[in-house]
Amino acid sequence: MAGSWFPHWQRRSAIGEQGVIAPDETLPPGQTLVMGLQHAVAMFGATVLMPLLMGLDPNLSILMSGVGTLLFFFITGGRVPSYLGSSAAFVGVVIAVTGYSGQGSNPQLSVALGGIIACGAIYTLIGLLVMKMGTRWIERLMPPVVTGAVVMAIGLNLAPIAVRGVSGSTFDSWMAVITVLCIGGVAVFTRGMVQRLLILVGLILSWGLYALLTNGLGLGKPVDFSALAQAGWFGLPHTTLPTFSLSAMTVIAPVAVILVAENLGHLKAVAGMTGRTLDPWMGRAFVGDGLATLLSGSVGGSGVTTYAENIGVMAVTRVYSTLVFVAAALIALLLGFSPKFGALIHALPGPVIGGASIVVFGLIAVAGARIWLQHRVDLSQNGHLITVAVTLVLGAGDFALRLGAFTLGGIGTATFGAILLNALLTRRGGAAAVASARPH
Repeated sequence: MAGSWFPHWQRRSAIGEQGVIAPDETLPPGQTLVMGLQHAVAMFGATVLMPLLMGLDPNLSILMSGVGTLLFFFITGGRVPSYLGSSAAFVGVVIAVTGYSGQGSNPQLSVALGGIIACGAIYTLIGLLVMKMGTRWIERLMPPVVTGAVVMAIGLNLAPIAVRGVSGSTFDSWMAVITVLCIGGVAVFTRGMVQRLLILVGLILSWGLYALLTNGLGLGKPVDFSALAQAGWFGLPHTTLPTFSLSAMTVIAPVAVILVAENLGHLKAVAGMTGRTLDPWMGRAFVGDGLATLLSGSVGGSGVTTYAENIGVMAVTRVYSTLVFVAAALIALLLGFSPKFGALIHALPGPVIGGASIVVFGLIAVAGARIWLQHRVDLSQNGHLITVAVTLVLGAGDFALRLGAFTLGGIGTATFGAILLNALLTRRGGAAAVASARPH
């Protein structure tokens, strides 16, 4: 079916045949549904936690992750196996522009939504450029030394927020430590799918311990399940309309740089696993992710991105059929339309969420270093060293620049600073090398 938008999925009778199910192949409906459920569970922990850290409605974010994944599937013509979930890259900037305290709903959410929409629009434009020009210009503008530094700066920028969120009382602080230990224990002492769901399983374990210590022994604020009992099984999630503030948009829109780098790395990883180049679909993938982010922000949801968790599931199962992600998206839609599911999520105690945020924000920072290691970034080069050093301090110190009527926050200055410093210092280093090579 050459020239058609969608591939002709070839039916495979079982997973075991030749070990791999390609993106343009499909399993029987029952197996496809089971594999989709596994992918829905894999994305669940982070896709729920990120909205909670920003004060968004997790029900709506789960729903929009399903909608976004279906949109991504159609725009890429069903040729790119990926799930779109809530992006951690938005946490710092949303908190920065709204002043969110970390508990309950975010009262200034609408301002952040305008920035998320702006980010999605820029991301979409980048995708259209990639469709015309390819990806090489992106790799030159944002090499691993830049993307690694910016990702690490985001994690460090969030660190004070995580610590403040669990410092309300001695009990809250110790409960956060217990949560960290639960998540760490799952990460180290379990295997298989349980290990891949370390955040979710760790949250469940620490939640159980919290309920035992509070509801059972009276040591802290007890868990309140009354809202869960009163919530219906099916209903529409709460939506929020965006408002557009130039200062907020300027802070949040640069996250598009991170999403591009993240998506590029994920798709190259999938291409390596499947043995099929995804370069012809890279621009469509960016457009799909950008439009999904724009759509999610327009109703009150989080910005979205391709998920490493789901790439891990594909690596383990060697099932890359894109129809599996349709099944996962439909499962997410069902969860999103369940108020009882949302009430269950909101019953998570603040100290437990705070402990999980310490782990997640730390993992974001470490992911930056991982980018350097994977791409063998040479920090002995002075240009790289200065770029990284300045970026980390700008981000961790939340260095802000006032530009007229709006302020560019620490994550924004770190992002633009990394790109500009790399461009200037790389060119200067190259010119010096050429000069030294000339005969005297």
